[in-house]
Amino acid sequence: MSESNKKWYVLRAAGGKEKKAKEYLEREIERRNLQDLVSQVLVPTEKVYKIRDGKRVCTERLFFPGYVLIEAELTGELQHIIRNEVPHMSGFLTEKKDVGKTQEKVPVPIRADEVKRILGEQDEQATSEAETVVDYLVGDAVKITDGPFNGFDGTVEEIVEDRSKLKVVVMIFGRKTILELNFTQVTKE
Repeated sequence: MSESNKKWYVLRAAGGKEKKAKEYLEREIERRNLQDLVSQVLVPTEKVYKIRDGKRVCTERLFFPGYVLIEAELTGELQHIIRNEVPHMSGFLTEKKDVGKTQEKVPVPIRADEVKRILGEQDEQATSEAETVVDYLVGDAVKITDGPFNGFDGTVEEIVEDRSKLKVVVMIFGRKTILELNFTQVTKE
């Protein structure tokens, strides 16, 4: 089968089960020897760092929760497998088309520019540093967990995301003092 006949389609998956659905689909394609019909199955994600208990933790976040992308040449057999035999998968994004006197739901391929944008974001994520998600807000009460002021309580005065720093106001000897701390040096009260 030629690559030019293959197009990208969007599959609906159960929320939170996108990766599992992808694994089941890949296994079924391999089991039935349909690799020549399917080039890729993709769950677009991005890496995100969050601060938990004063530690920087890397997690993955889905670009499109509830959806899986597939590059394939659709045949009746492949559509039947996806719709009926893959757990956590409920079928394609479709549109109604007139076929004779009836209307059928037909899988709609993604536009080429959309595919390039999605794949470009995936490539960019692979080469770039993941972003840090800050769950602090100005005015939040925090406890300093690291450094010379370990154990002090303070209030977030300013968030400097590009440098992964917080400006925290603490009371030292009865006076308000502003400290610049890393996200990892504090925890929420």
